[in-house]
Amino acid sequence: MKEESHKTKIAFVTTFPPTQCGIATFTKDLISAINNSFNKTLNCVICEIGAEAKKSSLVEFTLNPNIKEEYKLTAEEINNNSAIKIVHIQHEFGLFGGSYGNYLITFLEAINKPVTFTFHSVIPKPNNELKLLVNTLISKSNLVFIMTKQSQKILVKDYGISENLIIYIPHGTHIVDYQKSSEIKKQFNLENRTILSTFGLLSQGKSIETALKALPNIVANTPNVLYLIIGKTHPNSIKNNIDTYRNYLEGLVEKLHLKNHVLFIDKYLEINELLSYLKATDIYLFTSKDPNQAVSGTFSYAMSCACPIVATAIPHTKEVLTKDAGLLVDIENHEQFAEATKKILSNKDLRQSMAISAFQKTRESSWENVAIKHVNAYNKLLDEKRAIKYNYPPIKLDHLKKMTTELGIIQFCKISQPDSSSGYTLDDNARALIALGLHYKLFHIKEDLHLINTYLNFIIRCQKPSGTFVNYIDENNFEHIKNSYINLEDSNARAVWALGMIISLKDYLPEYIIEKATNCFIDGLPWVKNILSPRAIGFAIKGLYLYYSATKQPEVVYVIEKLANNLISNYDIIETKNWKWFENYLTYANSVLPEAMLYAYLVTKKLKYKRVAIDSFDFLLSKLFVNNQFKVISNKGWYYKGIEPKIYGEQPIDVSYTIQTLDLFYKTTKDVTYKKLQKKAFNWFLGMNHLNQTMYNPITGGCYDGLEKTHVNLNQGAESTICYLIARLIMENEAISIPKYTRNRRLRQQFKIENNI
Repeated sequence: MKEESHKTKIAFVTTFPPTQCGIATFTKDLISAINNSFNKTLNCVICEIGAEAKKSSLVEFTLNPNIKEEYKLTAEEINNNSAIKIVHIQHEFGLFGGSYGNYLITFLEAINKPVTFTFHSVIPKPNNELKLLVNTLISKSNLVFIMTKQSQKILVKDYGISENLIIYIPHGTHIVDYQKSSEIKKQFNLENRTILSTFGLLSQGKSIETALKALPNIVANTPNVLYLIIGKTHPNSIKNNIDTYRNYLEGLVEKLHLKNHVLFIDKYLEINELLSYLKATDIYLFTSKDPNQAVSGTFSYAMSCACPIVATAIPHTKEVLTKDAGLLVDIENHEQFAEATKKILSNKDLRQSMAISAFQKTRESSWENVAIKHVNAYNKLLDEKRAIKYNYPPIKLDHLKKMTTELGIIQFCKISQPDSSSGYTLDDNARALIALGLHYKLFHIKEDLHLINTYLNFIIRCQKPSGTFVNYIDENNFEHIKNSYINLEDSNARAVWALGMIISLKDYLPEYIIEKATNCFIDGLPWVKNILSPRAIGFAIKGLYLYYSATKQPEVVYVIEKLANNLISNYDIIETKNWKWFENYLTYANSVLPEAMLYAYLVTKKLKYKRVAIDSFDFLLSKLFVNNQFKVISNKGWYYKGIEPKIYGEQPIDVSYTIQTLDLFYKTTKDVTYKKLQKKAFNWFLGMNHLNQTMYNPITGGCYDGLEKTHVNLNQGAESTICYLIARLIMENEAISIPKYTRNRRLRQQFKIENNI
């Protein structure tokens, strides 16, 4: 209990599993996402609505919706729990007793905590009684969440609700690893079938018969079609143990001679199995006949699993389903359903493009992003001491391993699928070597050694007799022609950094790895002192410093000073009162320049290096942290002296470099400002950015390639994934102190168990 006492509690008034209904599932998914990202400072508890609701470890309160007196008693019970700071009501008119559920007013009159609502139904053109009720509910709340922009318009126009109270957050969706439907069908032995599907609790409102009536026409066009009707019947649709609606549907299947083309999956599926069925689906059929249905979770989930969709035109589908992701048809019009489905089935390219478009459209609405948006709203209602803060995700190497072959790490991905045709680069393998070195130092996992050796061998493979390196290797292990016309100084210097990093871990890594890295490093030293590119100088100094920390070879100090003096010369020429920098512009990897100057100071103890390091880095930070918001220099247009910078086009690599430099400055100066900024910069990956979207994919372990003005680039290439991993490992290193593997193995093993490593 002591561990929980510091946490903010939020009480959700809702139905909850094992109750089988859409709101129960919604709340479970929302709470799960919030817990995954914020449970170190937040504890979600349930006030379960239901005549037979019972308390449990998660259900702290219950509310029988049919007994008006319970509403006040339950509110008072919640009031007496001082840890609860917010009450969040999942609202549907039919959940609560009284006319339109007006018993809820009694609860609101008694509760003395801030209240937020999620309105799952927003009925347009209300009668006077309904309008008065909704206005009364909202007048007693602090915020209202809605899941479509159409719902927002209705609340403002038809109910007269202030826009300031309304927050639009789309219905959550599960992040899945993108895969073509053909790859998933095998696990269900359906690889020879074209799959159509519908899922959810069956009821007449679903209008499944519309799809069944369309099916004979579809089968005539595509004979191997199989229509999956997934889900149990809604409890409210079963009277006297008679499932009238399902019986009707089964009779229709017989009547239309569709027995070989329809499969009822009459059970409530666990989420992973459901998502697998959706990923195996070629076209999802959304058949609802409710013209006022504000939102559909089933529709959202299907889109998130890359399903092209044929959907009836309800407010949610009309708002979200554009022509590049599916087709809209009239309610209960089975002829239109058949023609739209046939159109998509007959064009494989169209089907594939719709699948990708649907997948991309729902990334904003991933449960992780929905959780971030909810917590941002909650924090507006909390004092600073109770503010909810991010957890750091578990460290995963899954995607990095997926991208790695026996040669090295592949350069690019198409979403999360490695694109072998993009080949390999020295840059990415050097970065991967750094990341795995950090990972092994922290966790001493034997499997890391194979990866370290793979990336190190790639660097050695790229080295020429002169000691320099090529950067581009094609998928067949041949040197690419790009090596002949692209400046490779930065790539070569990154290799020096990576090699120096590995050599600095001589107390952790096997001798054969250190020996290989050292030989490669020494072969490259002759040309290092002649590097001219500022960022290449920065990378090289990092590598030289790390090498020196392990060897104490005095000749390395001479090379570091020579390179540092080149940067100082640039700085002295360019620096002015308002532009304390080495160039007339800020481009990429900017923080490596002040970082290199600080490393030079640490080796030489010359104060001029420290002065320039601090002045230039503080100048850079003033451009990265503006109005309490961290923003990366745009790769769409660099920040030129005297010219207003472009915004958007932010890449993980620059966030990672900033975090690395902040780490060094904090450790050197002990100035906690750098530590605070480091945490803020890392939170960019977790959703503290202008889109409030996570850049890390918790399912794959990959990192998205870029943050644009309106969307996230969902490709998860080597550069972004590795740079996130390096940043995450640095944050982990700050949180823990693990003994070397040659000491106290028991503590190391205990750490692995506690952190699921």
